[in-house]
Amino acid sequence: MGRNEIPKSKSKHKKKFKKINKHQRLDPIFLKTLPYEIQNDHSLLKYWNNRFRLFKKFNQGIKLDKESWYSVTPEKISRMIAERCTCDLIVDAFCGAGSNAIQFAFTSKKVIAIDIDPLKIELARNNAEVYGVSDRIEFIIGDYYALVPTLKADVIFLSPPWGGPSYSSKKNFSIDDIMSNYGGGKYLYELTRQVTENIAYFLPKNIDEKQCISLAGEGNLAEIESNFFNNRLNSKTFYYGNLVKINS
Repeated sequence: MGRNEIPKSKSKHKKKFKKINKHQRLDPIFLKTLPYEIQNDHSLLKYWNNRFRLFKKFNQGIKLDKESWYSVTPEKISRMIAERCTCDLIVDAFCGAGSNAIQFAFTSKKVIAIDIDPLKIELARNNAEVYGVSDRIEFIIGDYYALVPTLKADVIFLSPPWGGPSYSSKKNFSIDDIMSNYGGGKYLYELTRQVTENIAYFLPKNIDEKQCISLAGEGNLAEIESNFFNNRLNSKTFYYGNLVKINS
């Protein structure tokens, strides 16, 4: 089991904003300088405090919508996953605002980034341009489930929606709760296996590990990598196929 560690930030901006949060003294003038979605939902302030951990180049033009603030993968975690998934062609099946697709573009020859939401593709394209890698990514607006028969890939990265921040309140998150309207997380894995066995599955920290290991099938290996953010368990990445590192 691996451990991806995110060091504590020493950003002066973060310290200042923490103090404001602590005493609940939001300066209206300062508030107007924040992104529109945060001005209208103060629950997102904690994500704003970590903006430079989500995207190192945040101040250079990164754009997010409300859902993206709490669903993007922190940059150090996405970078480590990308290094692990290095290949000629990788598909990011639920690319969102592009945090993972951007890092894949640095380690793999070609990236196909898919999302059913046109706004997410617009954000991902913009953010990839900020990082200078948009020319290495093919952006597709579409339903991954419908597109599977047309796809070819060496590796597929699955980071499906978890249902919002409330996922963390569950003691044990079932694989069946992932994309339940589409048949659950097991079906998503089996569908993806039609394209490649090399799958990286990005899942909640409280996911049922036994369920995820059993996806590999009898006689096959699976590997769990724990991802830490602010010294707390943030998520888990499960690797299958040739992505599994066999210790000699």
